[in-house]
Amino acid sequence: MPKFIKKRSKKAGLPPGTLIHIGERKTEKIKITIMDYDETQFQVRETETLEECYPFKDRPTIIWINIDGIHEIETLEKLGDCFDLHPLTLEDILNTDQRPKIEDYGEYIFIVLKMLYPDDDTDEILAEQVSLVLGQNFVISFQEREGDIFNSVRERIRSGKGRIRKMGADYLVYSLLDSIVDNYFIILEKLGERIEFLEEKLIINPVPETINLIHKLKREMIFLRRSVWPLREVIGSIERGESSLIKGSTNIYLRDVYDHTIQVIDTIETFRDILSGMLDIYLSSVSNRLNAVMKVLTIIATIFMPLTFIAGIYGMNFKYMPELEWRLGYPVILLTMVSIGVLMLVSFRKKKWL
Repeated sequence: MPKFIKKRSKKAGLPPGTLIHIGERKTEKIKITIMDYDETQFQVRETETLEECYPFKDRPTIIWINIDGIHEIETLEKLGDCFDLHPLTLEDILNTDQRPKIEDYGEYIFIVLKMLYPDDDTDEILAEQVSLVLGQNFVISFQEREGDIFNSVRERIRSGKGRIRKMGADYLVYSLLDSIVDNYFIILEKLGERIEFLEEKLIINPVPETINLIHKLKREMIFLRRSVWPLREVIGSIERGESSLIKGSTNIYLRDVYDHTIQVIDTIETFRDILSGMLDIYLSSVSNRLNAVMKVLTIIATIFMPLTFIAGIYGMNFKYMPELEWRLGYPVILLTMVSIGVLMLVSFRKKKWL
């Protein structure tokens, strides 16, 4: 399970704006993808050097710069100088334990959110921080690693399908937000299948391993809630904001993303309630099984109590016990003991104890 809180001890006591990468340490080179487009033309290039981004800053077309890998601090400093990004913005980009949020710096809007994806090896849900910078005619996206869910957006830009090539940079940010939120539904579908399977297993045969699976899923729900819940405030702030960078024509699409976010949050809360109920069902099932075992043992002990009493009487070593000299004493006592056991079983069945 991913850690809830990443270590920030190496940043303690440093002044605001100090650039220190907090997150998974990587050694590979960063990858920079530049997309330049408008309604009539489109071009894309990939590079590992930031200098190729500089000529695109003042172009009238829409520029999307995507950076995979944020561990090279010097590269981010150069990018911040080129696009006039505040040091606190760069600090938040490097701190991958940020809560989803939005900040309006006037010349640009800074957005932080979480991208979720499943780990195929461990079947766990992992989170990656995505930072977006929206300017007048540019969008800069920062990701921790290469490979994401923005391929559908790239394909729409490349093919010219839809209205993305006709709209501004704010619509591009909406498209990126929409891709991330839509991916939440895919994650929740997989979690829903796991929960349904666990629920069937819980009803048929609850075993000690079941409680571990429930506990693991409950932790994942807490992790998801922490990653998704603040996004409602982020998208709501973008929609209600008065920034000139967000056009009125984009607000209707942002409202749609807001509705999807609410659905995701409701689904997460529903799953949390289901898992809490499953935990109660497991404890009740274990308790019922224990009660059933104790019930059987109690019935057996109750049946043998009078039989033990009879055997105890005739096990006493008194000399004058007339039944000891009786030829039919042994079979009569055995018949009596069997009759008592049968009568008690019939009585328990009539009372529906069996």
